[in-house]
Amino acid sequence: MAQSVLTPAEQKAHPGWLAWAALGVVYVVWGSTYLAIRFTVESMPPFLAAGTRFLIGGTILALIVMVVAGRSALRMTRAQFGTAVLIGLLLPGWGNGLVGFAELHVASGLAALLVACVPLYVVLMRAAFGDRPPPVTLAGVGVGMVGLGLLLFGGPVEGAHGSAWWGPWVVLIAAFGWSLGSVLSTRLPVPANPFALSAVEMIAGGAGQLVVGASIGEKVDFGTITTQSWWAWGYLVVVGSLFAFSSYVYVLGKLPVSTVATYAYVNPVIAVLLGVLLAGEVFGWAQLGGGLVVLLAVVLVVRAEQGKKRTKELEVEPCAR
Repeated sequence: MAQSVLTPAEQKAHPGWLAWAALGVVYVVWGSTYLAIRFTVESMPPFLAAGTRFLIGGTILALIVMVVAGRSALRMTRAQFGTAVLIGLLLPGWGNGLVGFAELHVASGLAALLVACVPLYVVLMRAAFGDRPPPVTLAGVGVGMVGLGLLLFGGPVEGAHGSAWWGPWVVLIAAFGWSLGSVLSTRLPVPANPFALSAVEMIAGGAGQLVVGASIGEKVDFGTITTQSWWAWGYLVVVGSLFAFSSYVYVLGKLPVSTVATYAYVNPVIAVLLGVLLAGEVFGWAQLGGGLVVLLAVVLVVRAEQGKKRTKELEVEPCAR
């Protein structure tokens, strides 16, 4: 008897429980990385901590790719390698590095809500490249700007390490780098193997952060690093970078992109809840209102793009978490 073989489209129409479980991992783990970053930078210098995290994570991932798929899976042209390095410098380097630096003065939940504006940035960058987003998408961007204004001028969140007026603006700059890397990754040549691409990105981004950390005088004093920071850093290396990214790549092949893209507005909710429960972060009404407005805007933008052929441009590169 001939076996029935489902096409990729049919597989996405009838995903198994494992696909939904993997999406749940992306929801929770990527939402938790903001709190893990906060605990890490409590006693570790942000750029050196993130740099070593991505170097180790990228090296482990490259070894896994080599063992599972062979050395040929790591082969790429000069153009593809150049893209991987550039995206690595923009995403784990610029994006994640500045988020960690900002969390010295910004609550983890607030950082997550600000980073949620990435899909809004992506829409504006697409317009700059000549695309014409539909009116609903542009309306979503306008709503998001209102929410960002509330977050930026609503005052600091209680429970953060400290407060500095420039902290939230640094997060927005980080989100800009994240968005630019995401858009360029859809327009430049990339390796066929997404795990090989991510490995090079993490290694390049990690190396870039180590250079930045050393240039600004960061030093590691192992005697002052707390157990909590070590656990948080290890969590980011193993769970945040390797486990969650593998789940993300798996779920992209099993569920529609529009469904996977919902992590963009679930992660901030998880981050806020964890910050309140585990770090004592307290949000005011203005901050909560601004966060809800930003999330509403992201929902509008993602929903408006579901029917477009270029929905994939709204994906945010995963290795930056």
